[in-house]
Amino acid sequence: MAFHEIRFPTQLSFGAVGGPERRTEIVTLASGNEERSTPWAHARRRYDAGTGLRSMADMETLIAFFEARMGQLHGFRWKDWSDFSSASAGQERTPTDQVIGVADGATTRFSLTKRYGDGEAAYQRPITKPVAGTVTLAVQGLPLTEGPGFTLDTTTGEIVLTDLPVSGAIITAGYDFDVPVRFDTDRIEMSLETFNAGQVPRIPVIEVRP
Repeated sequence: MAFHEIRFPTQLSFGAVGGPERRTEIVTLASGNEERSTPWAHARRRYDAGTGLRSMADMETLIAFFEARMGQLHGFRWKDWSDFSSASAGQERTPTDQVIGVADGATTRFSLTKRYGDGEAAYQRPITKPVAGTVTLAVQGLPLTEGPGFTLDTTTGEIVLTDLPVSGAIITAGYDFDVPVRFDTDRIEMSLETFNAGQVPRIPVIEVRP
């Protein structure tokens, strides 16, 4: 098994259906009260790549990509058009979009994250597949340039600062990102007749974890 650092064709992922999935375990007590818990620290996203198909040319593109990944065997990048940026919807990304750490005077390595919600209930999502060329960084609001100021691993989302920031400095970042996924099926069934009749195959895609 391997992960291919290649993005699923964006003209096909646009219009696809999907989003985050959580797993909640619910136990109903004799009193009628519930106890709820989850074994998952992070959501897992699912999509249907079939809903993005609009022509037989799209189908050929999909099959070529599917064969190159050998079905479920190899992972790949997926652009979630509803959630692909550090910035709020409709806003330009900036180096201060997301707080990714607070300097402790000893650490230069930080990982990209995205915050959902506010307060104690806020969820911090690990971002492991940033898009090359989109990542900007700031320390205490002062922008850094990739190369002289920091290095980025686009396969893990890890950032290493060139200079050690002073203790208490806020590290922020702006970026676009992909979701690491794989096909959740080893079979695609399609015919020219059904496609021209407006029917599209269901092609499930599921997020993979590092």
